[in-house]
Amino acid sequence: MIQLNVTLMGSAYRLVCQEGEERTLQEAVSYLDGKMCALRDSGKVKGNDRIAVMAALSVAAEFLSVKTPQGPLSEMTILEVKQKLGDMHTVLDNALTPQENLF
Repeated sequence: MIQLNVTLMGSAYRLVCQEGEERTLQEAVSYLDGKMCALRDSGKVKGNDRIAVMAALSVAAEFLSVKTPQGPLSEMTILEVKQKLGDMHTVLDNALTPQENLF
């Protein structure tokens, strides 16, 4: 496991990921930070928890609107997407758990 120190909206977080996944996680953090900062700076959304939820919904909507050569995501593809999102959720939950046991 690799530990990464990242910043979202000026707050520091220590995340854990598998070796070789650092770049992808850094890109995800950068993308999410951009979304969250834009929401904060718009002044339309107050509170970090609301900003995080709105950013997550925005990213999910973007993801689900992706079109395949066959058109919008097919039902089978949506099931696969839901599984991948569940897997990513598990990885993020693990990355955000208290890190006391890692030292």
